[in-house]
Amino acid sequence: QVQLVESGGGLVQAGGSLRLSCTASGRTFTRYPMGWFRQAPGKERNFVAAISLSVGREDYADSVKGRFTISGDNAKNTVYLQMNSLKPEDTAAYYCAAGITIAALMEARVLFWGQGTQVTVSS
Repeated sequence: QVQLVESGGGLVQAGGSLRLSCTASGRTFTRYPMGWFRQAPGKERNFVAAISLSVGREDYADSVKGRFTISGDNAKNTVYLQMNSLKPEDTAAYYCAAGITIAALMEARVLFWGQGTQVTVSS
């Protein structure tokens, strides 16, 4: 079992930046690709970004490419999502997730979810 705890959400003006963190429990952190999803009120949860620390691969949704960067720190069992040039349409609850592969994460086939952290971008 892996437990994921997110932090770093908040309120920011359009054009600003935030960094989300997701800390995983257990010694199997590097086994699973990790990713971020987001869900706006009344909408479905969508893939944002994923990383595989074991193979050094990253993937992003088209809507965040060039603005968001996912990274990880094995020593801290933590994955980060650096969000720059934020837009009001980025407002959502952001969820950390772990999956078998990056491809599985991109298809929302998730093994473990975090509890979510709210990001609100004002115009």
